[in-house]
Amino acid sequence: MNISEISTTEIERVKQFLLGLQENICHSLSTEDGKGEFLKDTWERDEGGGGISRVLRNGNMIEQGGVNFSHVYGHELPRSATASRPELAGRQFQAMGVSLVIHPHNPFVPTSHANVRFFVAEKDGAAPIWWFGGGFDLTPSYVFKEDAIHWHKVAKTLCEPFGEKVYEEYKEYCDNYFYLKHRNETRGIGGLFFDDLNAPGFEDSIAFMQAVGNGYIDAYLPIVQRRKNTKFGQKERDFQLYRRGRYVEFNLVYDRGTLFGLQTGGRTESILMSMPPLARWEYNFTPELHSPEAELIKYLQPINWLDL
Repeated sequence: MNISEISTTEIERVKQFLLGLQENICHSLSTEDGKGEFLKDTWERDEGGGGISRVLRNGNMIEQGGVNFSHVYGHELPRSATASRPELAGRQFQAMGVSLVIHPHNPFVPTSHANVRFFVAEKDGAAPIWWFGGGFDLTPSYVFKEDAIHWHKVAKTLCEPFGEKVYEEYKEYCDNYFYLKHRNETRGIGGLFFDDLNAPGFEDSIAFMQAVGNGYIDAYLPIVQRRKNTKFGQKERDFQLYRRGRYVEFNLVYDRGTLFGLQTGGRTESILMSMPPLARWEYNFTPELHSPEAELIKYLQPINWLDL
């Protein structure tokens, strides 16, 4: 289906789903937290558009988490959006999406990230181009195999109605994308990541985006419930903060969403809400041999979790 066949009604349909998704995720996570509430911060962008940032700090389970909605317009796509697609250079655009990162207090509860997004790129005299993207991934400091298997089972299940090979394709894309080249390790244990989705047509494309967005809570909450009351000490807390440093490195060096937001003049506070409230770096840190901390590194590579 060509974008010219998509009406403003369908674009509004995407927007309303994203706003509802933001609300549903905030409600589910704040209910699970039991203390914190996601405060709402509405903002506008000078060039066009704006968003709603929802941030929870110092809850029972969530140390800091943000769930952002944005819908922005611009006269020209930034370099981060056209680096791999030069045919889009010079096009006007609108982009909308929900992006979230949750940093828990407890080192045994993994950090989680998800986003779903929709782009339209337009140019006078040329057919508009549209596509969906997004995914979710999990970044534990301490890996529990049953948690990783559950995470990937949810991912595979939501992919199954859309094709036999969809999970394998988007899992591989996730492993390759969330990779710190300078550390020679993945950011975590992966999940799903997709981009440039339009070939199945609008209806199938939006249905997959919705499945990914709705699947995040199904994947994450059972892990939170299993781990949030696990006792920990200063050693585990220090290691969590050390591993958060890797998260910061990825977001500032490689993450296209962060670059897109900054290059389009987005609201800096909302773009960088993905950063943890605390993190640490230690020169040439080497965990004790055979310790749980040393165990993590063997999982920071592509693993077929559902084959375990």
